[in-house]
Amino acid sequence: MKSSGSVTRRGVLGTVIAFVIGGVSAATIALPTASAAPCTASGLASTGSGVMADAGAYLAAHPGADDVLTKAGSQPTDEAKASVQSYFMAHPGEFLDLKRIAQPLTDLRNQCGMGVSPGQLAALVESFQ
Repeated sequence: MKSSGSVTRRGVLGTVIAFVIGGVSAATIALPTASAAPCTASGLASTGSGVMADAGAYLAAHPGADDVLTKAGSQPTDEAKASVQSYFMAHPGEFLDLKRIAQPLTDLRNQCGMGVSPGQLAALVESFQ
């Protein structure tokens, strides 16, 4: 089992990423793939994995954003939030790109009336390990 510090850092990183991606403090899950009903666990999982994959590819191509979000995972919450906000205020195009990538999350929240943060998805995956 992982240490609570590691889980806490992942939760903070998930929250920070959610803040950046969705423009709010927590992202939600959105439009699923065509094969999964949108307001089901499979729809949520499909959408969440698609958005996270797209965000991962984007961050890999934008090392500055990747670095600030990676470092935020090991910083105290207030410090992480300040550094992330500062970075994306200086790079508004990257913020808008990530917000667009996360739009399916917002759409599903609006469609289904439910939300799941990246931190919750990480905790779910960890519970099976």
